[in-house]
Amino acid sequence: MTKTFGKSTLPSRHVTEGPERAPHRSYLYAMGITQAGIHAPLVGVATTWNEAAPCNITLGRQAQVVKKGVSAAGGTPREFTTITVTDGIAMGHQGMKSSLVSREVIADSVELTMRGHSYDALVGLAGCDKSLPGLMMAMLRLNVPSVFMYGGSILPGKFKGKQVTVVDVFEGVGRLAAGGMTKEDLEELEKAACPSAGSCGGQFTANTMACVSEAIGLALPGSAGAPAPYESRDAFAFESGRAVMELLKNKIRPRDIVTRKALENAAAIVAATGGSTNGALHLPAIAHECGIDFDLHAVGKIFRRTPYLADLMPGGKYTAKDMYEAGGVEAVMRTLLDGGFLHGDCMTVTGKTIAENLLLNPVSRKAAQDPAQTRGVSQDVVYPHNNPISKTGGVVVLKGNLAPEGAIVKVAGMANLVFKGVARCFDSEEECFAAVDKKQYKQGDVLVIRYEGPRGGPGMREMLSTTAALYGQGMGDKVALITDGRFSGGTRGFCIGHVGPEAAVGGPIGLLQDGDKITIDAIKGTIDVELSDKELAARRTGWKPRKTDYQSGALWKYAQGVGPAEKGAVTHPGAAAETHTYADI
Repeated sequence: MTKTFGKSTLPSRHVTEGPERAPHRSYLYAMGITQAGIHAPLVGVATTWNEAAPCNITLGRQAQVVKKGVSAAGGTPREFTTITVTDGIAMGHQGMKSSLVSREVIADSVELTMRGHSYDALVGLAGCDKSLPGLMMAMLRLNVPSVFMYGGSILPGKFKGKQVTVVDVFEGVGRLAAGGMTKEDLEELEKAACPSAGSCGGQFTANTMACVSEAIGLALPGSAGAPAPYESRDAFAFESGRAVMELLKNKIRPRDIVTRKALENAAAIVAATGGSTNGALHLPAIAHECGIDFDLHAVGKIFRRTPYLADLMPGGKYTAKDMYEAGGVEAVMRTLLDGGFLHGDCMTVTGKTIAENLLLNPVSRKAAQDPAQTRGVSQDVVYPHNNPISKTGGVVVLKGNLAPEGAIVKVAGMANLVFKGVARCFDSEEECFAAVDKKQYKQGDVLVIRYEGPRGGPGMREMLSTTAALYGQGMGDKVALITDGRFSGGTRGFCIGHVGPEAAVGGPIGLLQDGDKITIDAIKGTIDVELSDKELAARRTGWKPRKTDYQSGALWKYAQGVGPAEKGAVTHPGAAAETHTYADI
């Protein structure tokens, strides 16, 4: 195997080859690695395993199987872990400020571990919302042969004969406040909603980015589908380990795979599945690691031309497990490919193109031949491309004088796509949630949560606690909510996030006053306040920057360097400024 792969151009030669590396090799011998293993390629197997949440707890077991695949193909696996912040537990309090920051820490820490130990390739396993894009960003930044693998979704819960997810629990808080649920029922619901390991079960951010991992070509076909408890995931784990060694042998790197067209495929899968608005934050950040300009507006163009095909929660009826049983990501991709909405010629980690993978896959073939039957189960989860749920995607990018840099809304499952109302301004999520909890608002209000952007939060919090409370109170389509922060993939209703420029840098959202008239039109893609340029300019002269309570530590450091949401809220110059890539050291 040493001859097959060689070491003359691999990063690990800096720690394993030559007499001067005897001290380095002594550490490797101390861990039981053989001489042959030391001189084989060293493959990082990175996970976000921890005991913070069910999304992560199966990753360690799956990593062991990945390592067996690496070893079987002639590599030496080296397992390591990094952090994760789980949004469901961080939600609704100051802990959520850490969530988006964790994406950068994950990417940075994987980069540093790989660089510090001169590993030659990478397999990354992740479960939570920010850990998926964080690991993919690291792969592209390092540009060593890499394979991504999702840890799998949670199984749906059952409550009073109905499938439920954690979002039902968040909405239950609102129903309790509105008198529509008893404390006893809420307690029963919270115990039933999350019955297994795995990531949140609807088409929320984790499952959205899992779909992206396949559509963008960084994950093996089918690896995103099976729920976390299913032992069938082991086969994908083993093959992921083998696949990374094939990529190493054939010198196929992540930036050979993630091209502009691959990013368009990723945006198409977000739109077609009614995925999380966070997809439009993470795709620009992933593109940034490749040196490709693919911002919020570029993502929005793909959203607008892609049909909405998968009837998934929170806007639809079904969970990630249901989509798996209906053919999984491949069924949606095959439908998109047949309709001309996907670039079939993009390379993937299999060494084959998207089209070749889909043509070889018996499930996707069956879905194409008979969309009503896959895995032997009648289904109405994934619609055919010529009879979609709607002709444009389930996520829409907006722009106007209230959001010159853009904003985003998830329209999947919404009947009314135009909203006109008056502003009710809050300078933090806590202020708004308190008003919602006490029902101190009225129908037709546009609730404005500002100073929660990437810099102003800092950390660009998600607002699921507030939006779910509104929905639980039966007001999901009777009020709108706009913010320079973010919304969970579990959010539904007229909720607009990523409004830019953010309030902290003097954006128009920071100039709004109670009573200002706002129009949101998700058909035209506009968001405007009825104020003249002259009035906005006059208000800007009276605006002053604000200090946050985070004047030291990780959140302060993040706020100093983070860019706008429009470009992915990134914290470094990206591949466009590189003078070398790690893979070529």
